[in-house]
Amino acid sequence: MPAERLQKILAHAGIASRRAAEELIREGRVRVNGAVVTELGTKADPGQDHIKVNGKLIHAPERLVYLALNKPRGVMTTLSDPEGRKTVSALLKGVKARVYPVGRLDYNSEGLLLLTNDGEFANRIMSASSHVPKIYVVKVDGTLTPEQEEQFRAGILLKGRKTAPAGLKLIRRADNPWYEVRLIEGRQNQIRLMFHHFGLHVEKLRRVKIGFLEIGPLKPGEYRHLTPGELVRFKRVLKMENETADDDSRAAS
Repeated sequence: MPAERLQKILAHAGIASRRAAEELIREGRVRVNGAVVTELGTKADPGQDHIKVNGKLIHAPERLVYLALNKPRGVMTTLSDPEGRKTVSALLKGVKARVYPVGRLDYNSEGLLLLTNDGEFANRIMSASSHVPKIYVVKVDGTLTPEQEEQFRAGILLKGRKTAPAGLKLIRRADNPWYEVRLIEGRQNQIRLMFHHFGLHVEKLRRVKIGFLEIGPLKPGEYRHLTPGELVRFKRVLKMENETADDDSRAAS
C-alpha cells in the first residue's frame, strides 16, 4: 500500500476523527515501528509499518466499503449481542469486509442504516457539526399541541442537555398520527424520548433518509453498496474531498 499521512490512517481505521488524530500525534501517543511520532507531516504504510496508538497495534482496512441497509424491526444495530438477539451482521451475507454501523437505530426501529469500515466517514456522518440531516417517519399515540410542536422544534432538555433544533411536520392526521422528524444529531432513543417528554408513546419509527440518500426500493433486510456518485456526493457534503491539500498546507506551515 502507498504511504499516507498518519492522521488519515488513524481516521480510516476508526481510531478518531482526522482532527482528533492530529492531537494524538502531537501528544506523542502514536508510534511507528517503535518510534514516537509527533510531526503531522509524517507518512507511513499501513500495510508494512507497525503503527500503535496508546500501545495498541492498529490495522487499516484493505478496501473501504460503504453500504446502505434497510434495517428491520427486531434487529440489533451491533455486530454481536450478548443476549443472542439477531444483529445487522446476520444480514450482510456476501460482505467480506468487517464493516460497522454508522450511528444506530434501536431494536424496535427500522429503516436506512449506513455501514462502513471508513472511520473518518462514519465520524463525520454522526457528528452534529457536519449538519447531515436524518429524516424519520414516526407514528405516535396522540397529537402534539401547536405549543408542544414549537418546543420540539426549538429543542428540549434531555438528561440535562438541550437537543439541537429539529424539523417536525404532521404528515397524517389521525388518532394515532404520523410525523416527519428531521434531526442533525443522534442521541440514543432521542426521538422516542422527545415524544415521551410530551407524554406520547412512539409506536413505529422508520428512518427514510440520511442527507440526500433515500431508502428507495430496499426491502427490510436488504442492503446495497453506495454508488461511486453517491460516495463523491457524500464526501463533498462532509468536506472530505480536499483533505489531502489541507494536510499538505498544515504540514508546510
